[in-house]
Amino acid sequence: MKFEDIEIEEVDFEAMLEESFKKSESKSDLVTGTVVKIDEKDEIAVIDIGGGRDATITLDELRDEEGNLAFNVGDSIDVVNMGRGRISHKAALSRVALNEFIAEYDEDQEYIIEGVITKTNKGGYVVDCDGLEFFMPRTLSYLSSKVDPVGKKVKAVIVKVDKDKGSVVVSRKELIERDKAKTDEIVAELLEKKEPVVGTIKKITSYGMFVDVGGIDGLVHYSQISHKGPVNPSKYFSEGDEVNVIALDYDKKKRHLSLSIKDANPDPWADIDSIIGVGDTVTATVSNIEPYGVFVDLGEDLEAFLHVSEISWDKNVKHPKDYLELNSDINVEVIEIDKEGRRLRVSLKNLLPKPMDAFTSENKVGDVVTGTVTSITDFGAFVKVGTVEGLLHNQEISWDKSKNAKSELKVGDEVEVKIIKIDRDAGKISLSKKALEDSPVKAFAETHKNGSIVTGTVKDKKDFGVFISLEDNIDALIRTEDLHPLKFDEIEKGQEITGVISFIDGNTDRIRVSVKRLERQEERDAMDQLNLEQDDSMTLGDAFGDKFKR
Repeated sequence: MKFEDIEIEEVDFEAMLEESFKKSESKSDLVTGTVVKIDEKDEIAVIDIGGGRDATITLDELRDEEGNLAFNVGDSIDVVNMGRGRISHKAALSRVALNEFIAEYDEDQEYIIEGVITKTNKGGYVVDCDGLEFFMPRTLSYLSSKVDPVGKKVKAVIVKVDKDKGSVVVSRKELIERDKAKTDEIVAELLEKKEPVVGTIKKITSYGMFVDVGGIDGLVHYSQISHKGPVNPSKYFSEGDEVNVIALDYDKKKRHLSLSIKDANPDPWADIDSIIGVGDTVTATVSNIEPYGVFVDLGEDLEAFLHVSEISWDKNVKHPKDYLELNSDINVEVIEIDKEGRRLRVSLKNLLPKPMDAFTSENKVGDVVTGTVTSITDFGAFVKVGTVEGLLHNQEISWDKSKNAKSELKVGDEVEVKIIKIDRDAGKISLSKKALEDSPVKAFAETHKNGSIVTGTVKDKKDFGVFISLEDNIDALIRTEDLHPLKFDEIEKGQEITGVISFIDGNTDRIRVSVKRLERQEERDAMDQLNLEQDDSMTLGDAFGDKFKR
């Protein structure tokens, strides 16, 4: 029962009731007349109401529910004299019915009626109940004068019947006061015992549920439904369901009773260690799906979170709904229990075969495979081979260092690559496209070797040395310590430098050049040449002179 429309006024009830009765006697005289004329053109009938008086009445009052005239000329008809020549047959029917009700009224029996307020007067309201009109004084209405009550449904109890004057007085206030007293008694008992009681769900809203306990309604807020935390009540309950509740609080001013379902049931977190543990495999029901993960119901009033990264070994899960359906049952592994935060995390992929295991059983380093480019980054491209992804780094795209994944590939391309590394523990695979082609350095190594003198143009300078470009755009490194007698600070891009190859490896595509070694090699070549010239100028006598002397 709502109480916000209650307003109490101090009014002289006896005087008001007497005035109402007087009005009834002067304006509502019930008489039996005779139909003397029916004029269907003007939609009226003339009724002889006795005493040589005629009165007119509309044909609408003489028609039945199907619209047919219920009276003919000469028929007797009950009407109420409304004054000023106006009569009403419908008012007469109501009056006759009320008289019959009053005649059968039993003072020892309580009558509770439910009707609609049809009109107001100075003293109160007229309440229509199945064609019977009862009077409800304003002081017994508990209705605010600020709001027009006409059309409002009300429930009231009959408090006075005057058979002589044909009037029935009803009170809404009486019922409300009873309900308030009953509510206070029930609430006091609920709050005192603090024990679970059975209630019936009457209405479900977005913010909670209204539950009937002992004839009064209380609100179970959505945060008081489950130990899982705030939940949508419509997902777990239906109107008419019976639930155990405990009374939390009662606001007398607002007449608001707060109830809790979760406090009426054991808290699973109080003994969580005996219920579940990390590493356990449990069957759960998908209760909610979000882009970032899935909430699953473990039973025992427990809920766990399945992050999107724990759904599949596939790292490209766009949305969990592509893998799971609402209300479906799945097996998951418990991977975290946060007692303080009352949170559980589970994994689905831990119970699925690892793609890396299947991949390594069928492939090894050095194998050539075909895959599809799934994504491109600043450092390379990810290529899906079967059920796993491998990284094709920019350095492994081409022997031409000016090319990279963004310039050479796009998502969806099929590429042939070579497996160059498998890290099973880390779940990483390294791929190479350039490994399928001969290295330019390898071809260069067929015509050059360690000690070969080469000339290149400075391409770049680093703290550890200088990169020079040789023929066919092949790069070589001159380390800082191998630049002597050149000075690092004086070297500029585009400058030509001559040195000797100190290291060359066609498989790793690496060449090192040394200016310092070139200087030593030139000195050694000069000495060898000098020695050779000296050997050519010696005579036979120079060679065997000493022997001849002996």
